[in-house]
Amino acid sequence: MSRLTVCRDCCCGSVRKVPALDHDEQLRRLSEIADVHVSDCLDVCEQANVVVVRPSPAGRAAGGRPVWLGLVNHPDAAEDIAAWIRAGGPGLAPIPDILTLHVFTPPGLARAGKAPRVPGLSVVSPVKGVSADRKP
Repeated sequence: MSRLTVCRDCCCGSVRKVPALDHDEQLRRLSEIADVHVSDCLDVCEQANVVVVRPSPAGRAAGGRPVWLGLVNHPDAAEDIAAWIRAGGPGLAPIPDILTLHVFTPPGLARAGKAPRVPGLSVVSPVKGVSADRKP
């Protein structure tokens, strides 16, 4: 089973920062399809709400790595993530096109030169927000 890390601290999960989203419902929905770990601040507040999709053991064995998703602020985003996990998630299923809009590389990984390996996706500017585009 895939695991999710969901940031819920100073900005993520805040009605003040993202007022149009039912944050509790988002957590409930994600908890139905994966093991969810609620985290303190992941230090990428400009990307609130942040969800990190971690591969299942089989996905990890197939080369899958955690995928960081930012600006997960629409109610349908939880269903998009759920559909990807049901299909296998990182390492086992291609990321749905709609989720590529959310992929980002957190600054710590970008400085270390460890951008996430997501088949069919290249991160153009890993430190500046969601900036992924499809490879030709």
